[in-house]
Amino acid sequence: MTGALLAAGAERTVLPAEGERPRLVLGMQCRRSTFERVLRAAAVAQAGVTLLPGHADDVLRVRGRATGLRVDGHELPADLVLNASGRNGRFGDDLRVPEAGADCGLAYVSRHYELLPGAEPGPVNNPLGLMIRFPGFLSGVFLQDNRTVCVLIARVSTDRALADLRHEAAFDAVARIIPGLDAWTSPERSRPLTGVLPGGHLRNTYRGQLDAAGEGDPALPGLIHVGDAVCTTNPTAGRGIATSLMQVRRLVALLDESGDFAAVTAAFDAWCTERIRPWFADHLAWDADQVRQLAGEDVDLSRPLSSGHLVAAGEADPALRAVIGEYLQMNALPATLVALEPRAREIYAGGWRPTVPERPSRDDLVELIAPLSSTRPPT
Repeated sequence: MTGALLAAGAERTVLPAEGERPRLVLGMQCRRSTFERVLRAAAVAQAGVTLLPGHADDVLRVRGRATGLRVDGHELPADLVLNASGRNGRFGDDLRVPEAGADCGLAYVSRHYELLPGAEPGPVNNPLGLMIRFPGFLSGVFLQDNRTVCVLIARVSTDRALADLRHEAAFDAVARIIPGLDAWTSPERSRPLTGVLPGGHLRNTYRGQLDAAGEGDPALPGLIHVGDAVCTTNPTAGRGIATSLMQVRRLVALLDESGDFAAVTAAFDAWCTERIRPWFADHLAWDADQVRQLAGEDVDLSRPLSSGHLVAAGEADPALRAVIGEYLQMNALPATLVALEPRAREIYAGGWRPTVPERPSRDDLVELIAPLSSTRPPT
């Protein structure tokens, strides 16, 4: 799979060696569409796999267990049903424990660009690309496959004035005045591949395998939920595919060990509670702090520091970066960052803060786009 992704144009995301820390491979620079195309081809090529396109209407149930699916009105029997239908899937919804979750409090607009032949990449400040917090908004450039990038502007979801960035004229005008974005989107460097793509109603969610009472029994024996049907997190951190693949690897291992699907479901649920749910909880705290920061609030040292504040403190003290690197690679759970909190508190109490450019501000963007967004239809 890795070889196929690289052949399709994906590139490894690398954190260069620093001091005693070795070079780290953090992941892949790849569009979701490229990843899914390669994954689909790999699945179709797998011996014993039959691809049956259609609409899965419901899970078949006999005597309190799953026995297959109803697809486009036809019954498809199966010994085991895996629900990988995504964040909006509703299989077994009447039986499962209720979802835990909250709105991220953020919304965004993005546009994809392709570097022109011979053009050099624009500026970056981290292995994923470029991320800068300005007063009242975030800007980012995410490196992707085949010399493409995703340019993003994120805002507090209640900021309706910046929602007008969904208009192409407004987005283009703003991109020209945001340092970094201006370089990446310059007509001399790149060309747009898409219109402006709005993203909203972002939620962090977690939902286990248990019944509606949450008393330890699978919702429906023979039906196992996996991927986004279990956990979703703020997509700007890019953890969705990682948490899903981690689940898949563990579930396959459990199925190899036992044919008792009820026992496998219980073991998988326990593993997800230990290894996946912490990433959901991590985003709840991190996103809440992001919203407060964009609203102009300072670090609150009366509360535990979120992972966002702990990671940022690594800019001030390189000694923290080894632990932070393991967390960013998702090799270590968010709880490992707690060990950094005493030192991070010293840094913040001493007055250090991450650098936030004064301009452009959120108000600068609103002033610029107001006359543009009111005269053009949304893209």
